Amino acid sequence: MGSCDSDEKTETPGPEEQESITISEVQFVNEFILPAATVFENTTVGGLSGIDYANNTWYMISDAPNAPHFYTAAIALNQDGISAVTITSVNNFKDATGTPLETGITDPEAIRFADGNVLWTSEGNMNNLIDPSVRIAALDGTIRNEITLPERYKATESSAFGPRHNGVFEGLSLSYDGNGYWVSMELPLKQDGEEPTLKDTEAPVRIAYIDKATNTFGKEIAYELDAVARPALLGTTFELNGVVEILSYGENKFLVVERSFSTGYADGGNTVKIYKVDATNATDVSTLETLKGATYTKATKTLLFDFEIVRDQLTENMVDNIEGITFGPILENGNRSLVLVADNNFSAFIPQLNQFILLEILN
Repeated sequence: MGSCDSDEKTETPGPEEQESITISEVQFVNEFILPAATVFENTTVGGLSGIDYANNTWYMISDAPNAPHFYTAAIALNQDGISAVTITSVNNFKDATGTPLETGITDPEAIRFADGNVLWTSEGNMNNLIDPSVRIAALDGTIRNEITLPERYKATESSAFGPRHNGVFEGLSLSYDGNGYWVSMELPLKQDGEEPTLKDTEAPVRIAYIDKATNTFGKEIAYELDAVARPALLGTTFELNGVVEILSYGENKFLVVERSFSTGYADGGNTVKIYKVDATNATDVSTLETLKGATYTKATKTLLFDFEIVRDQLTENMVDNIEGITFGPILENGNRSLVLVADNNFSAFIPQLNQFILLEILN
C-alpha cells in the first residue's frame, strides 16, 4: 500500500481539544532508519532527543555539540508503517538579540509545540555548574521566556542536595487540560534517593507541573524507577536507568518511557519500556525538600510495552537510545499512532541509529 504523508492528513487535535485518550494496549507497526550521513543545511541530522507532532508538522530537537537547534520534518506514515522522514527546516536557538546560543551552555533534551511556540528543556551541566532550563522559543528559535526554577533543581557543588549530572529535565509534556506543562527528572535528586542499580533501590524521580500563566513550578509527584535491567559486560561498569520522556494523555495520567543502559553489549545495551502511569492518588511532594524518610504516595505504574518483544524485528536487533515520544496522526483504521525517536549520540565508537518507531494504540 502507498504511504500517506502526514501533511496530507487531517490535523490531529491537541489535548485541550479532545476527550481523554483510552489506551488499552499498543502494537508495533514498523521501524524507519534515517541514515546517519543525512545532512540538512550544513547540519548532520542526529542526536534527536525529543519529538512532537502538531499542526501536521513534526518537531525534533537535537543535542548536537554545536549550536543548539531543532528541526521540523514531514513524516510519511500510514497504518502499514513509516516510509519516509524528510527534514524541512532547521532553527538555531537564539537570544533576544538574535545571536545563536553558544556551544556548551545547554544540553537540549525535549521539545513540545505550545501556543505557537516551542517549549524545550536543557539538562544544563551539573559538573560545570550550569543550571538546567525550561524555555519558550518562537518558531525561529528566538528565546521568549524562561520558567523560574525552584532551588532544588539548580546546579550546586553539594554532594547531598540538587540534581545529578545528566539526570535532570529529560521528559516534557503539555498538560492534558492545556493550562500548563509537566517536566520530569531523569534521575532522583540527590536528597530524594539513589540512582538505580541492578538491585531494587529507592529511586524516586519528580514529575513537576508548571503553570503556564505564571511560568512557575507547582504540584510535584514522585515516580519510582525500575532497577537497571542488565549487568555491564566485557569488563565495563557503566549502568543506568532513568525516565527519558513523558506524555500526558488524561487527567493525572501519563505515558512514561524508561530507558536502562549497560555497556558491553553488541545490541547497544538499551532496555526500553513504556509505562502507563496514574497519579490520581499520588501525594503532592512539592513541599518536601527531601523524599528520603518521608511519608508519601507515589504514582502507580503499569507496563504498557516492552521493546524486548520486538528486538528481533529491529535493525541489527538494536533497541537504540530511544528518548522521544509523541502522539501522531489518526491512522486510516481510526486508531491513534505513537511515534518514538532514538538519539544516536553521533556515536563514533559503536553503531547507533536515527531510529524512528511507529506504534499503534489499541483501545
